[in-house]
Amino acid sequence: MNFKKHIFPFFFLFSFLVFSQEKIIYDDDVTFSVKVTIEIKETQELIKNAEVFVNGKLFNYSEINGYYTVKARVNDQLRITHPDFETVYYTIRSNEDIKIIVQDFNGKKENYSRTKKRSKKPDFYLQYLDSAKFYKKKDIDKSLSFIEKALKNNQSKERNAATYKTLAEIYTYWKQYDLAINNYKLSIQIREDVGTKIDLAKTQFLLKEFSNSQQTFLELQKSNLSNYEKILVAEGLGDIDFVLKKYTSAKNNYQKALLIAKDNFVTPKVTDLNSKLADVFAAEGNMEQANIRFKNSLELASKENLNRALKEEEKVADFYNSNRRFDEEIKLRKESLKKAKLEKTTKNKSQSDSITSQKINYKIGNAYFLKEDYNEAIPFLKESKKDANKNNDIIIEKDATRKISEVYATVGDYDNALKSYQEYVKLVDASYVKKEQEIKQVQRFSKKISDNQNRIASLEKDKELAESKISLAYIDNKLSEESNRRQRQIIYSLTGGVLLMILLMYFMYRNSKQQKLANNLLALKSMRSQMNPHFIFNALNSVNSFIAVNDERNANRYLSEFSALMRAVLENSDEDFIPLTKEIELLELYVKLEHNRFKDKFDYQINIDKTINLEQFAIPPMLLQPYIENAIWHGLRYKKEKGHLKISIHQKDSETLIISIIDDGIGRKQSQDLKTKNQLKQKSKAMSTIKNRIAILNNMYKDQISVNVSNVLENGTGTKVELLLKKK
Repeated sequence: MNFKKHIFPFFFLFSFLVFSQEKIIYDDDVTFSVKVTIEIKETQELIKNAEVFVNGKLFNYSEINGYYTVKARVNDQLRITHPDFETVYYTIRSNEDIKIIVQDFNGKKENYSRTKKRSKKPDFYLQYLDSAKFYKKKDIDKSLSFIEKALKNNQSKERNAATYKTLAEIYTYWKQYDLAINNYKLSIQIREDVGTKIDLAKTQFLLKEFSNSQQTFLELQKSNLSNYEKILVAEGLGDIDFVLKKYTSAKNNYQKALLIAKDNFVTPKVTDLNSKLADVFAAEGNMEQANIRFKNSLELASKENLNRALKEEEKVADFYNSNRRFDEEIKLRKESLKKAKLEKTTKNKSQSDSITSQKINYKIGNAYFLKEDYNEAIPFLKESKKDANKNNDIIIEKDATRKISEVYATVGDYDNALKSYQEYVKLVDASYVKKEQEIKQVQRFSKKISDNQNRIASLEKDKELAESKISLAYIDNKLSEESNRRQRQIIYSLTGGVLLMILLMYFMYRNSKQQKLANNLLALKSMRSQMNPHFIFNALNSVNSFIAVNDERNANRYLSEFSALMRAVLENSDEDFIPLTKEIELLELYVKLEHNRFKDKFDYQINIDKTINLEQFAIPPMLLQPYIENAIWHGLRYKKEKGHLKISIHQKDSETLIISIIDDGIGRKQSQDLKTKNQLKQKSKAMSTIKNRIAILNNMYKDQISVNVSNVLENGTGTKVELLLKKK
């Protein structure tokens, strides 16, 4: 398998080669491992810092194995991105190993050709970018400092685009969505990238800029998307519609995404989309369909991992609560409680998205309270309070204490109710103090981020600012030379006068052009009105000739075919151009009519190159007929022996057709000598009308048609009409 070579704006050339080893074909729903290596051609050095994705899931390089190991199914899309080469897409068909060879990576071929004396400054860009990603979730200050270092040196546009995208991802993680959007846009402005646009649309949604997010997603639909990207775009549009309560449209988008996910076995998205469809049905009040979808999402989530299962169980339990299905809610939350404790053990207390044991215990106790089973509620609420205190979760501890007080008050245990309420008041005060501290901390955090962003933005703007200062100094100097107001007024007046003159000239030119167009259209209409009576007159002469010899049968047949031809001619009489296929049909019918009359004078053949796409070409109606008529009436009719008429259409090039009309008649000179003065006048008028039509049409449509008439033989016999027709 070979990937096409790519040439980039900075003149680095990359070529990608994928080779396969022993190949095993799997069923579509079977997951298998694929070995992926990325190698520099000149040095055989492995690239370890690319981003390798399968259906949106990132796989890192393994130092132990010496390659990327990805988990995939048949038809999964592999995507490999790196700041120094074009994104690679590949559809996985089996467990074949994939090797990507990169030529002239980061200009290394050029570097090796230089002498050792001209050593290049070390390039730490990729290390800086990797460090920024490493500290993204741990320390935003360190992460941003590495972004600054990556931007300080003059990098390629592709690298700058990757840097600003990474910066936007950092801001998105820390919920600084406005800053993230600005940096995503800057990255896209430097280099168009589908993945970056999808991230931009998602961030706009998080900032509740729903119309902007929708516009970005709709623009993405016009791009060449992978299957996984199509799922993300349709899902994103569904999310927007759901928030805006456009439930029908939301369902359509979710179902579209679900269909693609099922067809391509993108299991995580199948789970997500079932869950989101359940939300839509619940919002519409269709509880039966909501139950079915939630049941599907629970089953699918349980097959993924504990984290995903916990999230889905939390969501479904909340749905049961909102519908007062407390028994089902309690049963599901008790199962979640077991999973939460297991996850806490296996992940060193890093539980998922605030789904903690104290929160689950609180919601179980609340469910018992709502179903008025107070004795069962108290133990869970107390356990929630205990876990919250242990994990320093003051919000849940406060809520659990308040709920315990309510339970005691409800059952008439006012002493314990009062005691719990007093504890609740203390926790409220503590919560208030903590909230104030958090607000101040957020303010300091926001200021720190703003300072960092300003510092990063200044790196990009330094050169522009220097140029602006020079420009401003020049403008100030020029303004100081303007010594009085009168001179400025004169300049403004002259400028205004010039603008008015230009505007007047423009309107005059436009009116002239419109008038010329109107005259051309009127002339074309007039010429068409001349062509039709001329043709009708000649055709009626043919009918008259049959009647004159009492050939009633041929006259009737000729009249029938003539009426069909006339109907087609009149239908097209108001058009400047008609499809070439229609003109050919008219010619075939016309030549057939003339041949019926002059069978003893000529035979004919019409040859059309079958490889030509005739639908791409258009021609003025009745343009070819007069030339064919001249060939028959003035060339072949006067020939003593039987003549031959040949009409052929073949392709000159991809944009031009050659239409030729060749007869072996007596020739133009002999024909002219045989005609009467009246016939000469009519012929001259018909041919001049055609020439004028072509001239006007070429003027209007940029030289689309040209005609050349010549003798076939040197003795002047035979006539060849060759017409060049360009695409419409």
